[in-house]
Amino acid sequence: MSVIVTLRLEGDPAKIEEFAAANPGTMAGIVEKAKQHGLIAHRFIGADGGKLMVTDEWPDAESFQAFFGKTLEEIQGMMGGVGISPAGDPEFWRVLDTHDKYGWDN
Repeated sequence: MSVIVTLRLEGDPAKIEEFAAANPGTMAGIVEKAKQHGLIAHRFIGADGGKLMVTDEWPDAESFQAFFGKTLEEIQGMMGGVGISPAGDPEFWRVLDTHDKYGWDN
């Protein structure tokens, strides 16, 4: 069963959108590297008050950790360049069997 990985960040959500709009190749390149390690789904999510969260789905925690270990400097450079910093370590979640799943292809 896959895992959901969340990473909380601090910074202006508009800044990551501006960076992504100006650097689509950089964003796509990181996603391609993630897909090579097994990435199933990925989203940046923002909230008022300088809060961001990356939410991914991976086959297992080890696949994420292999990807993150190889791309950490690249990701830190990108995020640091727009004033975004981690607000904690990645968290790993398992999807519960509650018979009410909806979306993300269930």
